[in-house]
Order: sequence, then C-alpha cells, then structure tokens
Amino acid sequence: MDETYDVIVLGTGLTECILSGLFSAHGKKVLHLDRNSFYGGETASLNLTNLYKMFYPNVDPPAHLGANRDWNVDLVPKFTMANGKLVKIILHTETVANNLEWKCVDGSFVMQVSAGGFFSKAKAKVHKVPATDVEALKSDLMGLLEKRRCKKFFKFVQDYDPTKPATHKGMDLKRQPFRDLITAFGLEENTVDFICHAVALYTSDACIQAPCHEVMMKIRLYMDSIGLYGNSPFLYPVYGIGGIAEGFSRLSAIYGGTYMLNKNIDEILFNEDGKVVGIRSGEEIARAPVILCDPSYALSLGKVRPAGRVIRAICILNHDIPDTDHMPSGQVIIPQRQTGRRNDIFVSYVSSSHCVCAERYFIAICSTTVETDTPENELQPGFALLGEIMTSFVKVYDTYEPIEDGSRDNLFISRSYDATSHFETACEDVLSLYERIMGESLNLETTLKPFTQAS
Repeated sequence: MDETYDVIVLGTGLTECILSGLFSAHGKKVLHLDRNSFYGGETASLNLTNLYKMFYPNVDPPAHLGANRDWNVDLVPKFTMANGKLVKIILHTETVANNLEWKCVDGSFVMQVSAGGFFSKAKAKVHKVPATDVEALKSDLMGLLEKRRCKKFFKFVQDYDPTKPATHKGMDLKRQPFRDLITAFGLEENTVDFICHAVALYTSDACIQAPCHEVMMKIRLYMDSIGLYGNSPFLYPVYGIGGIAEGFSRLSAIYGGTYMLNKNIDEILFNEDGKVVGIRSGEEIARAPVILCDPSYALSLGKVRPAGRVIRAICILNHDIPDTDHMPSGQVIIPQRQTGRRNDIFVSYVSSSHCVCAERYFIAICSTTVETDTPENELQPGFALLGEIMTSFVKVYDTYEPIEDGSRDNLFISRSYDATSHFETACEDVLSLYERIMGESLNLETTLKPFTQAS
C-alpha cells in the first residue's frame, strides 16, 4: 500500500478488471483493490455458499443441489456478442484469450402475444429467432408476405454502406428516424418488435426515433455475429462471466499489477487543486495521480447521479425452459409492447453445458428496468415462462453514472451495468475510459503478445 502507482483501481467488476489488465499490459504500474473477498463485483460468478451468504445469510444451501464446485452463478445476466467489442478486446489480449473457454449460447427467443379470435383467447407464445434461412422459412413469427418484406429489409441492411448513397434507398439514413425506414418497407408491428428488441437488442421502443444508421449498425452486429462461431450470435464463457474478470486480473498481475481483496477504502484523497493524489485504508496510504473506480466508491463524494434501477431474479430450476426446444442455454426477450411496459424483460438461462450448475439443473435470470414501486411484480411475465421455480434470489440494484468525465480531478468513474442482455454498452464505457485515462484510443487491430520475462 505505502507506494506510489500510476493508476489505482477500486472495485473488481468486469469494467475495472478489463482496464486494470490493459493499463498494466501497456506499461502502467497498477494497484487494484476491492472491499469484497471475491473478484467480479456485480459481475461475479458465485458458488452456492457465497450465493446464499449474499441473499440468505442465515440459510445453508440445500444438500440436494450438490457441491460448491458445480456452481458458478452469475449476478449479472449478460451474454457476449460473437462479433462484439468484448470479444475484440479479449482477442487484443492474447494471454486472456488463451485462458478462456467459450461455448455458443444455443438459442435466442422472443415472446409475442397473439390476438384472440372468435374461438380463441389472446395467448403469449415464445418463438425462436431464426438463425438460418431454413429456420426463417419455417418460423411462425410472421406470415408469408411479411417474411418477404422482412427478407428485403435485412438484405437492405446487409448491403448498406454509409459511404455509398446508392445503398441508402434515397433516404438520409444518418438523420431520418428509424420509423421512416419501417414505413418504407411496410413492416408490421410485431415484426418491428422482433427487429428492434430481438435483433437490434434495444430495451425499449425509443429506438424507433433514433437515426436509421444507428439502429442498422446494431442489426448488422447481430447479423455479423450469427455463424461466426456457431448458429447463435451469443457466446458465454465456460464457468461463468466471473472468469472474464479473473482473466484480466491475471493479465494485470502478470505485468506487475498488485491486487488486494478484503480491503476497505476509507477515503479518496485530493490535493488543494481538487485532483486525486491517492487513497487511504486505515493508516495506510497509496498514492497515484489517477484513480478509476466503480460508482459505489464515489457515492459519498457526490460524484455520481442516479440512472435508474434494475431488478434481477436468479432462479434455480430442475427442468428446462418450456417452449425452447429443450435447448440447454438461451435467451428469451419479452418486448415492452407485448406486456404494456416501457422496458423489455430479459430471461437468460444456462445449464451444466456451460459448467455453471450441477447436472439436471438450470439457472435462469429474469431482469428488467424498474418502473413501479413493486419491482418483483414487474418480472411476472418472465416468471410465467419458466414454469416451477425451486429457489429464487431477487435483488433491486440502483444504477449510477458519473457526473463528470474525470478530466478535471483525475477521478474516473465507470457506469453501473444496465438492463441490456449483452456487454456492448459496458465495453463502450471501457473504451471511453481507456481513451480518457491513457490519452489515446485502444487499437483493437493489434494483439498484445504474451508476457515474457526479460533475461
């Protein structure tokens, strides 16, 4: 502790661990601290004992669930886009890439509520999001004529080139709202739900007013991710998300980074000019001209503001998810319009195929942005899809964002993890923080070579 560093990092969430690894690998002397006894912060993967300790402190895990070694339960339910920023950051760091094992997520699904007829009632049905042309033809997500319109739309998105006006359909795609493109292709409401929420992966219908270019780039990310490593756009690490944070922690340690868990931070120190100079833990002081932290370490300083609340419910099941073709892992998106909400509900589920739970069990996590004073009730559409739930662990998280960008006081604060189903927004935060702290953008076209000890 009683040393001077280039950067002090507080909290071992995924964002902080990625950055500490990158800082160390690019020549910075890093001290990384966490008040918890485990890596990962909100993105940790916990065994049964630690999971029950966090949610039910006086309750022991049931014996029938098996041994701790069989369980790695994520606190944040996010998958990784196969062609997304997180994969590119990991591939940039060859050491981390070589020490992580990944598997495709088996399927992605979207819920639609069919209108009731004279002889039938309205019914919620789960549909698989097509991953191939054959699946698209067989899918009952939309009728035959709508499939043709949708196919033309996806072909247009695939051929779109921002630098070639001939591919713009005579529109100003960087200015006009996505609603105009929907109208141009005559797409139905349910199709728009499917495109915006299950493909572009927006959490609300606000994207309809976003510029066409922005939405189309998110659709392209999904399309480019399918087939890259399998018939799914999503990847998930074997042994859980916490392994990614640990991988970057090891990267930092290899390059000389210093780690301390179970270390309370009593004070972030500033000089008379208002710039950070270090941190105090008890009687110990560590000094650095730059500090990076997650929002929880800056709450008392008035440096962050509320950004909403997210509810997550971890559910342990002894059966697979109904209507998902017995797939051992997947995601079900419930678009906001289907339930009369302002935000989507996400159901992410994994099983022993990813080595995160014992055989014959499933871990499903329902999550959404909180809209009312009864958050758990907001997840009922997700719970209804799961069938019988053995045990659940529910928590409402307050989310925060920094008030300033860190340039004034050299205290750089990450954003809380949002309700999206992937790590793209978190990685945008990583890249932004890296550029602000290092003074240059991270070049993801290069690869860091594995560390070798100088002779």
